[in-house]
This record gives sequence, C-alpha cells and structure tokens, in this order.
Amino acid sequence: MLKVLEYCLVTIFIAVALFISHWLGQQAYTWMPPQATAEAQRVDALFSFLVAIGAFVFLGLVGMMVYSALFFRAKPDDYSEGHPARGSVKLEILWTVAPTLLVLWIAAQNITIYNQLNILGLKQIVHFPIESPAYAATDQPKPVAEQIQVIAKQWEWGFRYPNQAASHELHLPVNESTRLNLQAEKVIHGFYVPAFRLKQDMVPGRNIGLVVTPTRIGKYRLQDSQYSGTYFALMEADVYVEPREAYNQWIANLALNPADTTNFAIAEQQHSPKTLFQTGWQTGSLGESVAKSDRLTEGDS
Repeated sequence: MLKVLEYCLVTIFIAVALFISHWLGQQAYTWMPPQATAEAQRVDALFSFLVAIGAFVFLGLVGMMVYSALFFRAKPDDYSEGHPARGSVKLEILWTVAPTLLVLWIAAQNITIYNQLNILGLKQIVHFPIESPAYAATDQPKPVAEQIQVIAKQWEWGFRYPNQAASHELHLPVNESTRLNLQAEKVIHGFYVPAFRLKQDMVPGRNIGLVVTPTRIGKYRLQDSQYSGTYFALMEADVYVEPREAYNQWIANLALNPADTTNFAIAEQQHSPKTLFQTGWQTGSLGESVAKSDRLTEGDS
C-alpha cells in the first residue's frame, strides 16, 4: 500500500513539475522586448524551451531531495552506513543519452538560426604555414531585397544606403530581408538591437554581413554592446521599420536633403560638466583632442 502511495505521489509531482515548467517557459516570452524580426521568433522559442527545461530539472532535483528526506530517513538510533550504490546500466544509459540528445537538438536549433541570419565573414580557414586567409565555401550570400552598409566609429553609427545616401538613422523595409554589412573603423564595436534579438561584434578590417528580416513596424534602438571608449554609451541610433513605400520615400528625401553629421559624443565632451563644486576635472580638452585626432586621421587617409 505504501509503495502504491509513493508511486502516486511521484506521478502527481512529475505532472505538476511539467505544468509549472511549461508555464514558466511561456512566461519567458514576456521577459523580452516585443519580437521585431523573424529571427527573434526562433530565438525566443529556443529561450522559452531552455527556461522550461531548466525549471523542470530544478524542480526534479528539489523533488528528489524532498522525496528522499520523507521516505528514506534513517531511524534516530541508526548510525550505520548506507549500502554502497550498485550501478544500473539502464540508468547510466538514460542519463547519458538524454542529455546528449538534448544538447545536439539545441545545437541544431542554433545552427538553424545562424543560417537564417546568413552571417558572412566569420568562417575563416587558416592554413599552415599561414597564408592569406580563405573563407569557407559554405559562405554563400543569401538573396536579399536591400543591402545597407553599417559603419561604427568613435562614437557614432553611420549608414549608407543603395543610392549612396548616408544617415545616422537605420531604416528597414518590413517583411523583407536586408543584408547589413558591418564595418568598424578603429576598435571593436557591437551591433545590438534588443528587439531584433541580434548582437554581432564588429571587428576593424573585416566586413561582416548578416541578414535580418523585420516583421514589426515601429521605432527601435541600436546600441553599442562593446565598450569602445569614454562616452560610448552615447553611441546609439534610431532604427525604423516601415512599409516599402515609406522606406522608398525616405530614401528619396535623404538623397535630396543630406542628414546632419554632428557627432553628439564629441559635442558632449567639448562642454564642461555641470557640477556643484569646481574640481578642475574638465573634459573639454579631451573632446578637442579627439576631434583633432579624427581630423588628422581623415587627412592622412
């Protein structure tokens, strides 16, 4: 009778753990910003699955400890050692095969997401002795509707569109694939749009391309996910996802009316900080030196 009760309790516990894990997995969708790309949907689905699996493992471990404390407690006067555990081939196969299959499935999902992003410029084959770098033959460009050049420098984002018009705003047509060609001038930057579930490092001297397919019209925020120097937190840009007609109209207007090229980070550095006490720790000279350095670099190039 006691065995039947134990089995019933274990069955009920597993059912409750599965329900709670599934519920937590569904709640994980609300922990992120709204999905704005097709790639974000797959990322959120994978994240939800990982949350559910993690919750089930956690509840299972806690449940086993509680179960052992309730049904396998030693008597108060029992100081003998427990019997040595005997290996179970079936159990060992189970806890070896199950995690292996789970990890392989997660890896397959990650590969699928990366293939959807179609990231180019990362796969590199190094031959010995070292020769000029060659890229893997699998780096084949995916057909896209638009190609936009993204340039990161100290400390601002620049975007160049197919008609060679430049802007500090990133505009993307909705429900169409766009290839972003990422380039960094001097230091490593990070292209990060939370709503896109997209974060890609930008390495100087390398042209890294990735494909993004926006699915939600709206305004989003591009941030630099890598520390690239003082005032790098000001390195932000607006991202607009809009219908094709509005996108074409904006591109046409941009060609007629070039965008403002003010570098707000340098402008911020050139002003003295407003403080209650005069400390003498000014940032104006730093801003002037940065601006002078940029001018010299442009002149040399």
